[in-house]
Amino acid sequence: MAYDLYVITDRAIGRGLSHTEIALCATEGGADVVQLRDKSLPCRDLLAAACEIREVTREAGALFIVNDRIDIALASGADGVHLGQDDLPVRDAQRIAPPGFIIGVSVGCIAEAVAAESAGAGYVALSPTFPTTSKEDAGKGHGITVLRGICSAVSLPVIAIGGISPRNVPEVIAAGAEGVAVISSVVGQDDITRAARQMKAIIRNAKAGTNQTL
Repeated sequence: MAYDLYVITDRAIGRGLSHTEIALCATEGGADVVQLRDKSLPCRDLLAAACEIREVTREAGALFIVNDRIDIALASGADGVHLGQDDLPVRDAQRIAPPGFIIGVSVGCIAEAVAAESAGAGYVALSPTFPTTSKEDAGKGHGITVLRGICSAVSLPVIAIGGISPRNVPEVIAAGAEGVAVISSVVGQDDITRAARQMKAIIRNAKAGTNQTL
């Protein structure tokens, strides 16, 4: 199961493209995971978008994750849900989730990461790793030292999110991250597919030890 390039949809940053259009462009560029994130859409519209993205990701062989809304994730047949520290606890989510359902958790320190692993999370995401403008309430970046500590403390895949750019991907991968989650660096670019393809290549180079940016 690959988490190398994890793309989060955002209609505003995507200059008005629909979630489905963003997902299609991202997967064409090699995204391994697509997360549907929208806190403003009515439930029916969010479910409709989720069902469309489910088809896009299934055809592309990518994972589909829904942010926050486990009800939408389950109804659309998504591969999993991503939860924050103030969302439904992992153990409660597991009670209603089918076998194999992925539960990702945003964490801000080693203790939260260890707790998420103990509760049964499938992966954790250090949020934010660096300062970001893509999420208003993200707070200050936790930095590479915290990321490295989390990667050493848990056996789960660790994703770096927040302020990720082509320039800092090598540093993030070297710290032990399994992959990077991005919005602006891919969704905010004029050519989402090209940006995703370039980011994917940078991640692969970093994992291979070539440490090149494109």
